[in-house]
Amino acid sequence: MVDQSPTRVVVATGNPGKVRELTEALAGLPFELVAQGELGIEAAPETACTFIENALGKARHAAGQSGLAAIADDSGLVVPSLGGAPGIHSARYAGADATDADNNTKLLRELGTRTPCAAYFTCCLVYIASPADPAPVVAAARWHGEIIASPRGVNGFGYDPHFLVPNLGKTSAQLPLAEKNRLSHRGQACRLLAGLLAENRGMSARQ
Repeated sequence: MVDQSPTRVVVATGNPGKVRELTEALAGLPFELVAQGELGIEAAPETACTFIENALGKARHAAGQSGLAAIADDSGLVVPSLGGAPGIHSARYAGADATDADNNTKLLRELGTRTPCAAYFTCCLVYIASPADPAPVVAAARWHGEIIASPRGVNGFGYDPHFLVPNLGKTSAQLPLAEKNRLSHRGQACRLLAGLLAENRGMSARQ
């Protein structure tokens, strides 16, 4: 008899919102997601130079500490006119203990008079079946927009009040949560990952 019990998967985050978002996106798969904090696992250091490397590092750390399959993401804001900054340093752009306000202040200071300017959020999501999995499942997505000088909206977090979605004429912080999740880099990546994992499971079942 085939084991129908769900696969327990550790999510390499302490953010319950990310766990809820992934749970919704992967609802069609037999996964039971648990945040690494619930298992007493501390966050892995983010020392790599790219989003994919950081995501893989987090996933391998969580899988190694838990003995479970793991999902991790790394995401951030990329502004081409700043050479890609804040990039992988998005959450700590103004320092290790920076607040959202600190990071936005530094971003606007660096841009000076160059607003509005093109920017995009990017998200890289990875799934590994074990700590040494040589073939991780990777899903990446981008959400293009513009950085504006004056903040708009009270929803969201981080750079959302300054991230304008041009075709909507609204910032990310002005969007209802459901619409943001539908459009955002993380929402797109979650749906891509769900499709890839479903495809992989289907291929495994046919072999």
